[in-house]
Amino acid sequence: MEKSKHVAVLLFSYGTLQDKAVQMANFGRHLSGRPDSLPGYTLLPIKIDDPAVVALSGKSQHMIAKRSADAGDEVTGIVFEITARELAAADRYEVSEYTRVQVTLKSGVNAWVYVAG
Repeated sequence: MEKSKHVAVLLFSYGTLQDKAVQMANFGRHLSGRPDSLPGYTLLPIKIDDPAVVALSGKSQHMIAKRSADAGDEVTGIVFEITARELAAADRYEVSEYTRVQVTLKSGVNAWVYVAG
């Protein structure tokens, strides 16, 4: 019988998931990652009403990535290697205005990212 291999889950973050306090609260560890970018998207401000998210991030206005009409637009951020359990924790952290989708980053890797739904 073939042993199951650990498959890394890649998560691209352009916002509060890069914050060490947010990482500790959601994942119980600090994440390390590498710079990358999300082509064809732009960032817009969004007001966060969830008191737990505001308390943890320290701010009520976050940014949200939205597909852009300008293919030259891109959002810079960090791609993290996480576990499936940590991805579920990120799903619980993100408010309902964010939708998790799989994208191809500028580097060519496929990763999950939270964008405007």
